[in-house]
This record gives sequence, structure tokens and C-alpha cells, in this order.
Amino acid sequence: MLTIEKYGAIDIGSNAVRLLICSVHEEKGKSTRFKKTSLVRVPIRLGADVFKTKKVSPENITRMIDAMQAYQLLIKTHNVVRYKACATSAMREAENGEELVNLIKEKTGIQIDIIDGKDEAAIIAMTDLHELVNTDATYLYVDVGGGSTEFTLYHNGNTIASRSFKLGTVRLLNDLVSDEIWKDVEFWIKEKTKNYNRIALIGSGGNINNIFKNSGKNNGKSLSFLYLSSYYKLLKSLTYEERIWQLNLNQDRADVILPAVRIYLSAMKWSNAREIFVPKIGLSDGIIKSLYNEKLNNS
Repeated sequence: MLTIEKYGAIDIGSNAVRLLICSVHEEKGKSTRFKKTSLVRVPIRLGADVFKTKKVSPENITRMIDAMQAYQLLIKTHNVVRYKACATSAMREAENGEELVNLIKEKTGIQIDIIDGKDEAAIIAMTDLHELVNTDATYLYVDVGGGSTEFTLYHNGNTIASRSFKLGTVRLLNDLVSDEIWKDVEFWIKEKTKNYNRIALIGSGGNINNIFKNSGKNNGKSLSFLYLSSYYKLLKSLTYEERIWQLNLNQDRADVILPAVRIYLSAMKWSNAREIFVPKIGLSDGIIKSLYNEKLNNS
């Protein structure tokens, strides 16, 4: 007998706040199916405040409360039975982060968990990559966010190493990433991948999803290093306004997409990867899977 339940995931990032709602289809003797029902994204850009001043601004506190109230109503009207809200890099570093968490709980009933980089990487790893890529291979998974980037090395379906760095698109836009951090990332990638041949990247995050969508490639196909390099040159040749007009990018995407591509290209160069797969997964997908695993463990 088929049972369908709706789960929700709220991902409070440094660039945007997302609500993903998934229908979870279960039938005895068959693999559980996760079907994305709705995705709502609000570009609040908490990192622009926090990485400079160490605090979420009063304006963005108001916007966060408004967004969470809207999400709470969407969760209710979708009849979501389980949901979880996780905040990442910007909220981790905000001196008034806990205060904002308490205020949102009081106003909306939504409890936000501020997670560290390790937890973030672990939740993302819960997404079933073996369904999306060939498990008899080596992949460097790169999840680029506004405040941090999570790197995970997979070999034959197993996690070999994982690390989170304070290297994000909003930080780069605000010139808040030191040469030392770039060097640390380069050393880590080269060190962890040196014993493996033929590595491919798996990219996640809104920017690489947007690039893949505009490439016209079919799902499951990869983007080449050459293609991404050419796209980077195109982005650099255009002004912010031209990126919005000519490439049809959203305002909050047209600036962060440039540093995002720089991170992906650097990771490809340092791992000697020649292609990048874009399965359109991320933290919110991992949250959904973690909720489902919790249900199984408690049943």
C-alpha cells in the first residue's frame, strides 16, 4: 500500500533562505521515493551583515521573521508532517544569532538549529549520491555557499575525507577571504586527492545549478572544465547589469555567480578533475533525508 507524507526543510544560508517541501512516497518492498513539491527562496543575504559587523542587522532581523512566518504558513497549508530548520555560516558567526533564533521561535514556533561546518557536510552527505553518479569512481563533492564551502571526497561510494572552509561567495564579494584560506583549501584538496586518478567533481549550490540549467545539457551529463572556464571568462567580461540583462540572472545571483565559479574551477584545477556533475542536491535535500532516517530509527 502506498503512503505519502510531506516533509519540509528550511536552509538558512549566508546568501538566501530556502524552504524545500518534499513528498515522501513509501510502498512495501520498493525503494522510497522523494519528490520535490515546492521550493521557495528568499535572498536575505545574512552574510553581508554578519561577515562585516558580526551581527544580523535590524532590517534583516525583520526580514527573517517575515520569511519564517511565511514559511510557517506554507508548512501548515502543505500539511507537512515533519520539518527541520538549519542555519549555517552566517548565523554561526552572528553575535546575535541565538537571540534571533529565540525571537523566531517566539514569533513563529519554528526552532532553528545552528549547525557547524562538520554537521553541514554530514547532512549534505546523507543525499543518496549513489542514485545520481557511478559509485565505482572517485568524486570531490563541492557545495558552495555564501559563507562556507564544504568539500567531501568519495571513493567507490565511501566517504574518504570531508572539510568545511570559510570560503564563500558573499565573503569573496566583500573581500573577506585571505590568501591563507585559499592556500589551505589548495593544500587540502591536493593532499586528499593525490592518490586517486580520474577524479570528477560533483557541484551543488544555486550558482552551479543555474549554469547547468542554462547549458542545455540533459540531467546526468557533466560540464567540462573548458566549458566552465569559458563561462567564467564570459561572466568576467560583463558588468553586473549586463549579467542580469544578457544572461537573465536574478539580481542576487548576478554578483555571487562569479566567485562561485572561481571556487569550482579552483577545485577542479587542484584535483585534476576535467568534468563536473550537477545533480541539483544540497543541504535542504540532506535535511529531508535526515528526517526520514529519524523516522525509520524511531519506528
